[in-house]
Amino acid sequence: MVNTSMDYGAEQIQVLEGLEAVRRRPGMYIGSVTSRGLHHLVFEIVDNSIDEAMAGFCDKISVTLHKDGSVSVTDNGRGIPVEKHPKLGKPAVEVACTVLHAGGKFDKQAYAVSGGLHGVGLSVVNALSEWMEVEITRGGTIYHQRYEFGDRAISPLKVIGKGKGSGTTIRFKPDKTIFQESIQFSFNTLEERLEELAFLCNGLTIILHDEHGDTKEKTFYAKNGLAGFVQHLNANVDGDVEHKKVVYFIGDKDGIVVEGAIQYNSSEDEIFCSYVNNINTVEGGTHEKGFRTALTAVLNSYARKNSLLKDKDENFIGEDTRDGLTAVLSVKVKEPIFEGQTKTKLGNTEVEGIVRSLSQEGINTFLEQNPSQAKEVIARVQKTSQMRLALKRAKELKSKQKEAEAEGLTGKLAACSGRDPEVNEIFLVEGDSAGGSAKMGRNRKFQAILPLRGKGLNVAKQSLEKVLANEEIRSIITAIGAGVGKNFDLDRVKYARVVIMSDADDDGAHIRSLLLTFFYTYMRPLLINGRIFIAQPPLFKVQKGKEIHYAYSDEELDRLLKEVGRKSQVQRYKGLGEMNPSQLWETTMNPASRTLLQVELNDMAEAALKVNILMGKKVEPRKDYIMEHTVFGEED
Repeated sequence: MVNTSMDYGAEQIQVLEGLEAVRRRPGMYIGSVTSRGLHHLVFEIVDNSIDEAMAGFCDKISVTLHKDGSVSVTDNGRGIPVEKHPKLGKPAVEVACTVLHAGGKFDKQAYAVSGGLHGVGLSVVNALSEWMEVEITRGGTIYHQRYEFGDRAISPLKVIGKGKGSGTTIRFKPDKTIFQESIQFSFNTLEERLEELAFLCNGLTIILHDEHGDTKEKTFYAKNGLAGFVQHLNANVDGDVEHKKVVYFIGDKDGIVVEGAIQYNSSEDEIFCSYVNNINTVEGGTHEKGFRTALTAVLNSYARKNSLLKDKDENFIGEDTRDGLTAVLSVKVKEPIFEGQTKTKLGNTEVEGIVRSLSQEGINTFLEQNPSQAKEVIARVQKTSQMRLALKRAKELKSKQKEAEAEGLTGKLAACSGRDPEVNEIFLVEGDSAGGSAKMGRNRKFQAILPLRGKGLNVAKQSLEKVLANEEIRSIITAIGAGVGKNFDLDRVKYARVVIMSDADDDGAHIRSLLLTFFYTYMRPLLINGRIFIAQPPLFKVQKGKEIHYAYSDEELDRLLKEVGRKSQVQRYKGLGEMNPSQLWETTMNPASRTLLQVELNDMAEAALKVNILMGKKVEPRKDYIMEHTVFGEED
């Protein structure tokens, strides 16, 4: 409803005092109030400690999940300053905790580079917490202060004792009125990021401790840094490493530090993880472009110089250097400029040339000093190059795609009448029966339906040739219309949303996993840009007279029966095919009433590991992972 009132004056201009803006619009500061945003609070505090480590003042960080639902982060850095701020007349730590954009990261004197929110992190955590306490050790004295609900400190900064060394402990309990979904932290989620940070910060020890139930603790220390990170990523790939020694280099120029590590394996996949000030740049950017250009150039130069490429041979191209490449690139930049949909794409133009120069110099130095390893690297790249040239692989793959498109999808794809790719959506539906209901129940203007038969193909275990030979996969590629693999073009995608719609059972979950593996492997930009969704069909239909309700879980069914009465008629849906077109539209497809889960790809390294472990050819890593993470039963 449009407000037609002309009353718009000074009294309509709201000024939110203190941290009220954060509490009113938390998504602007931490992305969301879901589990992802909840864990982001911890990472903001950890990032402050990481900044101390990068500055050379901290070598140990401890993260503890307490029984009361709070979490604490302790480091042995310099400790947040406690002296009074010259302008505000309050202790500097109180300013940092209660004032937005207050911190030591702006003038680049206290920190040359940083990965946090530049003065926002600590105050935002405070704003979104039921309570927060800070304990600081500086100059032999221990200080303490407590805050509640993001307001000013409820007590003055107090001296509570004497202590050795220096450091900071931040302990907070998230506000359940903000994080209504859950305020329970996941040990596994924290573990993944902390392990990654340990690899990125050579010599730093990070300890994760959980006091709940069976107390568990993990310590992360990566003495080999990025080289160890690459070996860690390669441990579960479906292919043997081609050279045992990791190609490693580090250099700096004009205040920009560039560190990289690469190792080739015998698989066809590429794992490339890049970071700027320890932020995972999943969308790439100028640093990745500089590195890729350098890698291709230096491999060609070395191969020519050492007669590994003959005069008659063509140069390697970028595609040749990517098959089987596992690489980690870490860049430290004083003033990073991030862009892209998820703000994880580096845009600094000056970085590209510096990364290219330092990478080329560093990789070339390694190859010159390790000739036997160099020959193995060149041989691996040459193998891909020869396959490309001999079999005309790129041309053949494009030809197969065209053949698939020529076959058409007549009688299978129910296309939508609209032509706007920013509005249209396609549902990949499990089974012909459910596909038929979806076709009849949909909004034909913007919803397309593609029924899929069977459980599909695990593409992580197959070559691209075999993937393209699969009828269901070819149908998906053709329907989306943007190519596949290295030829995939996001700008050609016909739909704003690709929705996986499968039964709410184990088979449906298996189908979702297979489709997500396909999208991750061959259409990854769809995941990076948030284009993949999972439909949420109901499990139960509850009817009392003419009144109909739907429940999406056993817990929701119990609550519903308490409201409408236990004598109501309950129908459990065994599959999507049991719903008629109107029911499927109302519960699962109607934008006004449906629930969709958006699939996010936030951590490239962790995603690569999980896909290789859970969907790859090697059985033992998958067995070990399942045994470690599966809960077989819980005591009451």
